Amino acid sequence: MHKAGDVVLGGLFEIHFFSVFPDLSFTSEPQQPTCYGFDIPGFRAAMTMTFAIDEINRNTNLLPNVTLGYSLYDNCYKLRIGFRAAMSLVSGQEQQFILDETCVGTPPVIGIVGDSSSTSSIAISSVIGSYRVPMVSYFATCSCLSDRQKFPSFFRTIPSDAFQVRAVIQILNHYDWTWAGLLVSDDDYGLHAARSFQSDFVQSGGGCLAYVEILPWRNDPAEIRRIVDVMKKSTARVVIGFAHESHMINLVEEVLRQNVTGLQWIASEAWTAAALFQTPHLIPYLAGTLGIAIRQGEIPGLREFLLRIRPDLHNNSYRNSIVKLFWEYTFQCSFAPPPAGWVETKVVLCTGQEDLEDVENEFLDTSNLRPEYNVYKAVYALAYALDDMLQCEPGRGPFSGHSCATLQTLEPWQLVYYLQKVNFSTTFGDQVSFDENGDVLPIYDIMNWLWLPSGRTKLQNVGEVKRSAFKGEELTINEEKIFWNSESKKPPRSVCSESCPPGTRMARKKGEPVCCFDCIPCSEGKINNETDSMECTSCPEDFWSSPQRDHCVPKKTEFLSYDEPLGICLTSTSLLGTCMCVVVLGIFICHRSTPIVRANNSELTFQLLLSLKLCFLCSLLFIGHPRLWTCQLRHAAFGISFVLCVSCILVKTMVVLAVFKASKPGGGASLKWFGVLQQRGTVIVLTSVQAAICTAWIVSASPTPHKNTQYHNDKIVYECAVGSTVGFAVLLGYIGSLALLSFLIAFIARNLPDSFNEAKLITFSMLIFCAVWMAFVPAYISSPGKYADAVEVFAILASSFGLLLALFGPKCYIILLRPERNTKKAIMGRGTSMS
Repeated sequence: MHKAGDVVLGGLFEIHFFSVFPDLSFTSEPQQPTCYGFDIPGFRAAMTMTFAIDEINRNTNLLPNVTLGYSLYDNCYKLRIGFRAAMSLVSGQEQQFILDETCVGTPPVIGIVGDSSSTSSIAISSVIGSYRVPMVSYFATCSCLSDRQKFPSFFRTIPSDAFQVRAVIQILNHYDWTWAGLLVSDDDYGLHAARSFQSDFVQSGGGCLAYVEILPWRNDPAEIRRIVDVMKKSTARVVIGFAHESHMINLVEEVLRQNVTGLQWIASEAWTAAALFQTPHLIPYLAGTLGIAIRQGEIPGLREFLLRIRPDLHNNSYRNSIVKLFWEYTFQCSFAPPPAGWVETKVVLCTGQEDLEDVENEFLDTSNLRPEYNVYKAVYALAYALDDMLQCEPGRGPFSGHSCATLQTLEPWQLVYYLQKVNFSTTFGDQVSFDENGDVLPIYDIMNWLWLPSGRTKLQNVGEVKRSAFKGEELTINEEKIFWNSESKKPPRSVCSESCPPGTRMARKKGEPVCCFDCIPCSEGKINNETDSMECTSCPEDFWSSPQRDHCVPKKTEFLSYDEPLGICLTSTSLLGTCMCVVVLGIFICHRSTPIVRANNSELTFQLLLSLKLCFLCSLLFIGHPRLWTCQLRHAAFGISFVLCVSCILVKTMVVLAVFKASKPGGGASLKWFGVLQQRGTVIVLTSVQAAICTAWIVSASPTPHKNTQYHNDKIVYECAVGSTVGFAVLLGYIGSLALLSFLIAFIARNLPDSFNEAKLITFSMLIFCAVWMAFVPAYISSPGKYADAVEVFAILASSFGLLLALFGPKCYIILLRPERNTKKAIMGRGTSMS
């Protein structure tokens, strides 16, 4: 299809679906291939280019005094035909025809609008790019065409597949679909898209592809069945179809045969608006499909222009033959009468006056102009570039020597320079300009297949995705308009594994994609307060994980408290012992003049009761929250109190033994060493030694409060660290040595006459004391935390009660209950009778 002009633009369109190639035996001149299967949308796109050129020629503001012509070719959906047509366009080597009265032939074009196929555009542009002939495609989306090194003169008014892939990924991310299947066509369009999904969707961590299947070129039933079986077995509910409609139709038919339902389809722009799929028998399976569609635009006056198309009955040019083919296809008639003797008599002859409005087809439907709108923008882009070039002022041009290009000396590469800088707005309001890679500012419509109650399908716009210079990529979706083909009428879930909630971490499954994982609860002491986290973080030292493992809580504190039953029991026992000491002391003071009190060295007795009282009270220092002063004081008070007590017992035992020896002939001298001053001095000296030990211990390695976390991970056990084990051992050893000495002396004096039977009581009390403290050592070592303090308190109380009851119980019994025996006569009498 050709039209003369001062400047000619070329065009490549799919006007026929199929082609038949002749036998290339090279025994005769090869015949031209034959094309058949008229494509109405392709023809309408070609007519849109002629309309745009006609509109530009009538525009006095754009390219004034310049007439644009065109030369359009049918590529018949075949690379070899399209490539040959492109070579004819740039070289002018086509069958000659009369352009006007003085010129015969086909001049080369300065730019080409097309091709629609990515594969064809790659092949054509790689060749004509060497000659810098500009090529503006309206439908080739392969991201590979953005490579300026390979395709220096390629431009397009449709966004690159790289952006289309990102647009699909934005939809997936919007609905949290991280698990999807991908179906691609076996061509540059599909294979480059698959690579883009791998890099942009999978490697970026946005999601995973459950499977990637390449659809066969031809109808291969076995391969199609295998692919559908993969789809059925997969847990992915979202299927992305990045293929041409001719690839998808066989697959969809197999989906129908196997009754595969419950899938959410996402369609690429190649088949989003294809009427082929919007049929009653397929819509139950494809309803709710979300698709990426080429930007819809409005072209005022296009429908009226299409209505004016008429075949010329007296012109047999190629232009007219294309229109005649369209006319015959549309009205099912023929311009050529049947041959003589033709049996079939029902052939209708075309008159050329048929009315296009009487026919129901998509040719006149200009309500959904998408590829046509891109064709319209491509023609205007070339026109504006040419207009900018012709407005160049001599001496201020961009070329060598500041020269300008002229219409007579125009070279295609000069037009590429201006095409790179073109910037205009369409009547629809869309801005058209190209980036450094020749890509237009990308914008896509998001379409949804609405299933109407009548059973028909409506393709409705539910949003858009675009990239602007200031805001980057933006996704806008009107959720209320979307039809979901499910009972819940809500977006489906499509994940390999559900998100790991706070308190768990992701553990990837071996040999499976990263989106497939198990949710493992965080271990004790670690938390995670985020969703889908790979690691759990440890809590600070004084904190522990909550039962849900989603936040840290302060660790429970443990010490021997006054509030707990054990602490209450030990405190009560300590106070009871203290009170008993006070009562006994009161009894002895009240009866201090009685023989049994006077006979038992009353001063040492009072000192012993006072020391026992201190022993009971020092146990209270082991109860309560450990502080520095309590830690330092508890062992010092314990050690000094017990040494004072045991020293009094030791002196009493030695006095008893000395008195017994003095009662024998010649033994009176022994008593001079055990006078009152000597007794007091001995107690003071022995106690001072323990005080010195405690002082040295506190000064050198003082006991301090300590937070122990070794016993329980989730608890802090507050205890007093002894500081120096040697100091603690010396303190206990000194008490033990005095107690053992007292026991030995009392054991020696146990068989003295009854007058001096206190030695038996001392022996028994020391036996209890030593037994308690011998049992204390292993129990203390093996008891953790607060129970070590409880063991020590128990040992203090047990030994104190043992001393108190053993030494003072019998005497109190006599004083209170048997006063008749609390006389000197009774005591001496008992002594005489016993001897």
